[in-house]
Amino acid sequence: MYDAFKSSANTMAIIIPAIIPTSKEHLEESLLKLKGLCSEVQVDVVDGTFASPLSWPYGTKDLTAMHDEGEMLPGCGEFSFEIDLMSADPETDTGPWITVGATRVTVHAESTPYLNRFFKNIRGEYGHDKDFVSDLLSIGLAVGIETDTALLEPYLEDVEYVQFMGIRSIGKQGQGFDSRVLPKIRAFKKKYPNIPIQVDGGVSLTTAPGLLEAGASRLVVGSALWNSADLKEELEKFISLTERHGIYG
Repeated sequence: MYDAFKSSANTMAIIIPAIIPTSKEHLEESLLKLKGLCSEVQVDVVDGTFASPLSWPYGTKDLTAMHDEGEMLPGCGEFSFEIDLMSADPETDTGPWITVGATRVTVHAESTPYLNRFFKNIRGEYGHDKDFVSDLLSIGLAVGIETDTALLEPYLEDVEYVQFMGIRSIGKQGQGFDSRVLPKIRAFKKKYPNIPIQVDGGVSLTTAPGLLEAGASRLVVGSALWNSADLKEELEKFISLTERHGIYG
């Protein structure tokens, strides 16, 4: 799948705001604050098992109800939604997010021992044999700071991008940046120069330049935006950094 990105070198890096919703209403409120400021959003969902603490929609029947009633994510059409799926059962949980409007789903490599089956099922359900337009759906694989990137290698033909975690413990915003991610990004970029790299966790105005220069082309930003005094101004600062430091595929 990643061959489609071989012509995308020298494109500008992208900043993606991240939301960990505590409820559907919280998601709607957060999206309202981002209206007109960006076109892509990452929604972090945490099942309380693979990572914690549990976040919406786990513990509720909201996603099932949306799926059953044909309801889309709030703001669908105005925003492109990426779901960072911190779930111990991505095989079960991925499909409903796609049906409610997610166009990118990030699955964590450590979350299941059945990644081969997962990718086979995703291809079968949403691949070309089902007349699904592949450009409308991107599947990425995330890898934790403690995990050897060799875990990703058997699945690189199945993904459109990889996500490196810049923090030690996933599932929570506001954690300190773990600089060990920088050499991991550089090494991966050198070995696989055509695979887009996304970074989530610990991204700030201080850490972003190094991440971009290491080879990241997408930076997911959470607490650095939400804790700022002026969301619009802070987002503009991040975008300015991508213009100076980020020209990667």
